[in-house]
Amino acid sequence: MTNSDQSAAQAEPSGATTGSPTKAPGQESLAPQQTRIMGRPSYFLAWFGGCVSIGTFAMGSSVVGTLNLIQATLAIAIGCFVIGIALAINGAAGYKYGIPFMVQARSAFGFTGTRIPGLVRAVPAVVWYGFQSWIGAGALNMVSATLFGFDNLIFYFITFQLLQIGLSVMGFQGIKWLENIGSAFILASLTYMFYATVQRYGDELSANLLTMEGSWGMPFWGATMLFLGIYSTMMLNVSDYSREHKRGTGPGLLTTIYAMSILPCTLFMGLIGYMVSEATGTADPIQVFANAVDNTPLLMTTLLFIAFAQVTTNVLNNVVPPTYVLMDVFKLKFPIATVIVGLLAFATFPWKLVQPESAAGLQLFVQTYSAFLGPIFAILVVDYYVIRRRTLDIGKLYDETGPYQGVNYAALIATAVGIAAALTFSAVSWYASLIPAGITYYLLMQHWAPCQRFRQ
Repeated sequence: MTNSDQSAAQAEPSGATTGSPTKAPGQESLAPQQTRIMGRPSYFLAWFGGCVSIGTFAMGSSVVGTLNLIQATLAIAIGCFVIGIALAINGAAGYKYGIPFMVQARSAFGFTGTRIPGLVRAVPAVVWYGFQSWIGAGALNMVSATLFGFDNLIFYFITFQLLQIGLSVMGFQGIKWLENIGSAFILASLTYMFYATVQRYGDELSANLLTMEGSWGMPFWGATMLFLGIYSTMMLNVSDYSREHKRGTGPGLLTTIYAMSILPCTLFMGLIGYMVSEATGTADPIQVFANAVDNTPLLMTTLLFIAFAQVTTNVLNNVVPPTYVLMDVFKLKFPIATVIVGLLAFATFPWKLVQPESAAGLQLFVQTYSAFLGPIFAILVVDYYVIRRRTLDIGKLYDETGPYQGVNYAALIATAVGIAAALTFSAVSWYASLIPAGITYYLLMQHWAPCQRFRQ
């Protein structure tokens, strides 16, 4: 931790004040948040605009042939409801004390041990960053090729990525206004695309998707985890965002804000991917839009909205988490860390991930990293609510020579137990990992001597 972080932690040990009403762009640190810049409307719109994961189209197409339309709709809704509850639960520490995920996890994993869940969280974020940047660049390239005859996807990918890096450097001040302004455009775009999809393929869809039997068993619950799994990364580091939300919002209202901000885009995108994939056999999101919209001006507008949606999602959910990890591990400043994260996204080979034959691989990727994220989520929740009883000693969380120094092996063992359970029941890996990891962590913290200093 930097000297400035130590000073801030000492000045505000309880995170009880809101400090100055303004914050300079890019002025982010790991210290307890003293300036909260998002009220309820801004916070709702930040999650609304920041949760337009293009992977939701692929998740929708992956359940074709398994679930009927009603089952797919319910699977998405249940997934979003679970997401809302999980975000409110795990974001409580960040909201109360103003601390980010990398600090929150120190009481459970230790200063050194926290780097493990941090890196586990960062890898999926960087992969999605690259994936969504490629999709956004593809949309811009299609607009350019159609309107101006200039077709160069590599050029647009590099330009698009550099633009996002520039926006990311501004931190939450930039994120707030980007998400607030972009949300209305995103909603209008998705509403139109959904309408166009139903208009074009309605008869065929009603014949195939409503009449098929589908499944209410393991495939259905596995589908809820697929859509939930896309956001399981954010459930882990939700404190990175809740620390920016102004005080005065209760747990019930926070749950509603999370669930209802995520549901519209997830529902529209999942069902669009599901319906168009069934009707056309196409899994590539850009081709989905091309098939769903046959009016060139409206197609161009739609593609521009989709490109914009990738920016709003990336800067909130795929830049901030790995940036904070780099700040913690390598003691970097926020602007430098965001630039490095943006450059790392180039190395994810996103042009491979968008291929139609990659839909099953993307599904496997979500299931696999969810197996790692579920246990960490469970450990954080048990640590805060059961072990600490929602009371943290902020000074100790910033004291590298204090009781949380090193590694808490109880957390690592519990993570391994949760991963084993998740891999055993891979179709519902996130769900399956929670109870084994949580119980193991609790028992070790209660009865294993090497863990006693972490109970302080």
